[in-house]
Amino acid sequence: MDMEFACHTWGFTDVTLPEALATIARLGFRCVDIGSGANFNAARAAENPRRMAAEIRADLDTFNLRVSDLYVLLPRISLADEPRRERELELFRALVPFAVALESPGITLSAGLAHPADDAAAFERTAAALRQMTAQGIDAGLRVSIEPHVDSMAQTPEAAQLLLEAVPGLEITLDWAQMICQSVPLEQAKTLLPRTRHMHIRQAKPGALQTPFEDGALELTAVVKAAQDAHYNGALCVELMLTSGWHGTQPVNVVRESLRLRAALKAARDAAAG
Repeated sequence: MDMEFACHTWGFTDVTLPEALATIARLGFRCVDIGSGANFNAARAAENPRRMAAEIRADLDTFNLRVSDLYVLLPRISLADEPRRERELELFRALVPFAVALESPGITLSAGLAHPADDAAAFERTAAALRQMTAQGIDAGLRVSIEPHVDSMAQTPEAAQLLLEAVPGLEITLDWAQMICQSVPLEQAKTLLPRTRHMHIRQAKPGALQTPFEDGALELTAVVKAAQDAHYNGALCVELMLTSGWHGTQPVNVVRESLRLRAALKAARDAAAG
């Protein structure tokens, strides 16, 4: 399997989106994940989806990049506040034409802000929202996935599996750093692979959601092998963050880390293939 490597724009939110795309291309990546945030305003894209998609597509063509995923957070789908929840659902509906015009293969979503485990109403609100969003995505030819992550309704593989069972067609964007930070064993994280359509990766360790390459506990060779054994055919995206402190997130040099991660991943992929 010739696994492709992508780079996430979230590592470059201190510059404009065209500048981020240019940097990612100069680093040698040919695929890019675009995420909502400082240099991509999802609400503006929803107002005029086809025009904004055309503008971004022009930059992608200039830098010889293609979109591997679109990440839109929308964390309020779990709230009991119906107006706020409905605004998230409406924004997703409006963004579907943008994602299609951008030629993204799919959309990654948050699984909603965490509520207590015994709050059955929060689970059903989240599942109902995801059922609606997943159906809308599939109708438009888009695959829809949630990322199991800290502080969400799908923090653990077990919680994510419950949503997968409740939402037909829903898939997973598996961020290995989220698993390592929570001390989730590799074998347990691998249970999500059959429903995984996309992957994120960066170095992390228990209690630290991001670390410099040399301090991380994530075994990249084991991750690549697990993906290959599961016949995973999506991209593996280097996702770094400029924030620090959140769940032990440590500041890193994004350019250096991106290059080191890609080189290590390529070596692991080539070794497994050889």
